[in-house]
Amino acid sequence: MSPAYGTGTLSDVMPTALAALGVPGADGGLQPIRGELEGVKRVAVLLLDGFGYHLLGQAAQASATIGDIQGGHIGTLIPITATVPSSTPISLASLATGQTPGRHGIIGFTVRVPDTGDLVTHIRWDGSPDPETWQPVPTSFELASADGVVCTVVSNGSFRDTGLTRAIYRGADWFPAATPAEVAAETISALSRGERTLVYAYLPDVDTVGHFHGIGSTQWLDAVATVAETIDDILTGLPPDAALLVTADHGMVNTTEKLLVDEHPDLHRGVESIGGDGRMRYLYTAPGAREDVADTWKSAVAGRAEILRREEAVERGWFGPVVTESNLRRIGDLVVVCRDTFAIVGVEGEPQHLKRLIGQHGGLTAAEMAIPLWAYRNG
Repeated sequence: MSPAYGTGTLSDVMPTALAALGVPGADGGLQPIRGELEGVKRVAVLLLDGFGYHLLGQAAQASATIGDIQGGHIGTLIPITATVPSSTPISLASLATGQTPGRHGIIGFTVRVPDTGDLVTHIRWDGSPDPETWQPVPTSFELASADGVVCTVVSNGSFRDTGLTRAIYRGADWFPAATPAEVAAETISALSRGERTLVYAYLPDVDTVGHFHGIGSTQWLDAVATVAETIDDILTGLPPDAALLVTADHGMVNTTEKLLVDEHPDLHRGVESIGGDGRMRYLYTAPGAREDVADTWKSAVAGRAEILRREEAVERGWFGPVVTESNLRRIGDLVVVCRDTFAIVGVEGEPQHLKRLIGQHGGLTAAEMAIPLWAYRNG
């Protein structure tokens, strides 16, 4: 499934919210939800990690609110797409900047730093390379705050000083909140700040449980019910001049087949480092080795993944325009895109528990790429 850049992806959400708040230059491209945003002075964007569009039917079993949203009884629900790869840091950066991965440069879960050859895993980023240099695009919060909009991020306080936060949430104040109930309370509190307000809130629960227990498990349904309560709580406290947008960073598939790289020494021949994540791998190859590496990996994946040269992936428009040479070189020399429910794990340097994950994402299936966007205006 290809990303619908400019007309219906995660990178179009914040520009639409900023346009509703009257921020100059903001282009609200998501026309189907514009009616829900007319005249609002306060917008809250709640991101439910891992809550794909194709999961709504199962989620409705656990929540009457989700059922009402899916049925079109409250607010406006539309499907949009994640950005590529369909993984958290890429999607969060696309949401927060309103830009495509090829522009903001957080273009993979783990990528190689072109100048040093080091690997940076964006979700565990310790601040090197420098976040402001690595991701120089102005964030939506910087653009909004420059026009007098009070901006707040509501998320777990442990994320506050990470490299990813410094790269994508610049321009916003931080309200720490660890539990779904705290996220709801702090979101409502933040909405009362200033005459115009933008709040971004994040909940990881559905994604975390899906990874370890799988989509549709009892634990997953419990997590869905809990985050649905968060939506209910925010709606209860939503001011009359406010709107709530609920979306996700990606969907998920329950994996059934895995290639364990650490059990195949031949897969390291000609490969200097491996990045990406389990559903979309980046292979950084030694000079002159790319074609041989491609042949070896094609044999190993046996049709369960597609292997492309970097240039081919870019030409397909997966990342949007790749605007700098540095951003281009962050993508692997080869891109390995898993099909169906296949994953590639057991990569050196990655935590061992990743081998055991059931739910995974990062690929291009509709189950990973399609995400919901629900808009509701109070009053």
